[in-house]
Amino acid sequence: MSASQTGRYSKYIRPISILIDLTVILILGFFFFKDLNFKIEYFIVYQVVGWVTVAFFIRFYGIYRFTTPLEIISKLVKQGVLFLLITIAFFPFSKQVVFSGIVTAMFISSVMLLITISKFLLFYYLKEYRIITGSNYRSAVIIGYTPEAIELKNLFETRNDYGYRFLGYFSDKKSNQNIKGKLADLKPFVLENCIDEIYCSLNEISNEELKDLIDFADENNKTIKFIPDTKEIFSKNLKIDYYEFFPVLSLKKTMLHEPATMVFKRVFDIVFSSIIIVVLLSWLIPLLAILIKLESRGPVFFKQGRPGIDENEFFCYKFRSMKINKTTEIEASKNDPRVTKIGKFMRKTSLDEMPQFLNVLLGEMSVVGPRPHLWAQNKVYGNKVKKYMVRHYVKPGITGLAQVSGFRGKIETEADMINRIKFDVFYIENWSLILDLKIISQTIINIFKGEEKAY
Repeated sequence: MSASQTGRYSKYIRPISILIDLTVILILGFFFFKDLNFKIEYFIVYQVVGWVTVAFFIRFYGIYRFTTPLEIISKLVKQGVLFLLITIAFFPFSKQVVFSGIVTAMFISSVMLLITISKFLLFYYLKEYRIITGSNYRSAVIIGYTPEAIELKNLFETRNDYGYRFLGYFSDKKSNQNIKGKLADLKPFVLENCIDEIYCSLNEISNEELKDLIDFADENNKTIKFIPDTKEIFSKNLKIDYYEFFPVLSLKKTMLHEPATMVFKRVFDIVFSSIIIVVLLSWLIPLLAILIKLESRGPVFFKQGRPGIDENEFFCYKFRSMKINKTTEIEASKNDPRVTKIGKFMRKTSLDEMPQFLNVLLGEMSVVGPRPHLWAQNKVYGNKVKKYMVRHYVKPGITGLAQVSGFRGKIETEADMINRIKFDVFYIENWSLILDLKIISQTIINIFKGEEKAY
């Protein structure tokens, strides 16, 4: 079973841009510094880490369809200057090589020239691609029929390169041929027409309606933005963007959605899972395979479809801990007769989850993140528990904040799921490397200490 998905390739644009930039740095780094008497591999790794770190802090890859060329140039200048300083900083710590100002200048100039060209080519190609083919568009609706709302709608229609399709106004305060419907008609219209972005005029909606709308957008993975007026709702959770000279407020995305964070977390996942696979799974798989086969007939591994990021289905791998049965969508309970003797040991020590490091290496899971639920649980709780679907904004994890906080195992009451979701959402909205390391450390402690709900 898999959730229906809407087709768009925008999510690949930033990863492609990052990949192009890092490829340029790698190739030119080897080309310009290959003749110097030192291990160039260390220097290249240092440069890649330096580039990604700078990009993260100055939001170098925070370029959108409404970003101006001047803003892109500003980001390029900042990135270039800071990357130059980071490159120069390497040489005082290397006793094997003498700093060459000419080589460094040529390297930085070449890197920034090629990256500038690639960035502007990609930026303008996408604009022309939207205009000529009508593809890569986002559909939008506006709540309210105010002068600001009309101005925004006109901007969508005159600036085709922004790539928006306006599908209607919704308003409870006004009624004319331009209004698509009342506010009560908005939610079904958004779902039926696969609307991507909801723009809300703040003087047309009450605080309760606004809160309900934000929850709706969270649950259905829709973007909500605000058209500012006389109300002062600015807060740390809002950021302002300009479509030409038109200001638009939107809720800030989490750190986990920053391109640099995504790259960093992916690199961490690859390194960590590779170590576990080589150091542990290389001998653990054949040992447990023998024990599993000796006790019961069936495969060594158990794979099950689970909802992953954006609710795309992936196959989650485990060591088989149960006898072959037809009730795999039912959670294990205490003293479950389906669980084998070796399976009981594996579940108690979480060894049955170890093959999921293969899922991490394949990019389907992360080391830390919300645990992937059963499809049956998604059906039951998806529209029942607030912010349940927010957990699908990121990759599922082998371990997570909810699990180390005592909310693992069978869901016996709705309160169990609500508490689990609270911790999952907190993790997504407050991610940090320190938090990941704490969760991993606590998971290891819990494995050796044993957990009451590990059955």
